[in-house]
Amino acid sequence: MYKPPVDLIKQALEEDGAFADITTLSTVPEEQWSEGRILARKPGVVAGIAVAVEVFRQVDERIQIQQLVRDGASVQADENLLLLAGPARSLLSAERVALNFLGRLSGVATLTAQCVRAIEGSRTRIIDTRKTTPGLRALEKMAVLLGGGYNHRFGLNDGVLIKDNHIKAAGGIKAAVTGARQMAPHLLKIEVECETLAEVRTALEAGADVILLDNMTVEQMGEAVDVIRCEDSRVLIEASGDIGTNPERLRAVAATGVDFISLGALTHSAPNFNISLEFA
Repeated sequence: MYKPPVDLIKQALEEDGAFADITTLSTVPEEQWSEGRILARKPGVVAGIAVAVEVFRQVDERIQIQQLVRDGASVQADENLLLLAGPARSLLSAERVALNFLGRLSGVATLTAQCVRAIEGSRTRIIDTRKTTPGLRALEKMAVLLGGGYNHRFGLNDGVLIKDNHIKAAGGIKAAVTGARQMAPHLLKIEVECETLAEVRTALEAGADVILLDNMTVEQMGEAVDVIRCEDSRVLIEASGDIGTNPERLRAVAATGVDFISLGALTHSAPNFNISLEFA
């Protein structure tokens, strides 16, 4: 179980004006006690339950919460996720922030699960990228895991990924790999982004541990995989760049034999998962 980010939750509540909710304060009696339920409006994979629970606790410790599903659970339309009871004012003031976290994170987990199902039976893993919402990276990457995907590097400081602009600035693939090899710890793998077969061959000669096939057609990926497997079977292969989340395309890319498909869409384009709070 992950630890909900209390500081982030407090910031979100302050941003929403949850402690000065003029509508609720002016219409709902202070002594009013209510019961409610948070439910999914469509099938999917839920993520952010623990965050939502913490939202309600930060607003009012008197709120009683019964958790009916765990993070990572597959749910059906109209399935209850949480049962709530407490001061009506507090429930209403916490509602939007709790639902925002749940909707965003469950959307990421649900889209990830769909992509993972699309390539079931292959050797390929679905992984995320750093294309995350600022401030929400840890939560969004957690949601990818809950959806059955895997995490790429968390930040720039925990992995070497030499991209096109690094290559240009360094003076070529060989120079970039040589520089990375001299500075990086010996246990850290060095990955090189390649857009052509010529670059793939150069990266192999330079001693890259991982090769990222960027913006290639499926046919080009297949050729590149054959070249890499022939030269050095230990080298890992990642496919990326405008692949999208279409199941047929994902299956075609996985069929080339790549080890990973990295999808920025998991976090930058996941649709919001429809979740509601209803009072009894």
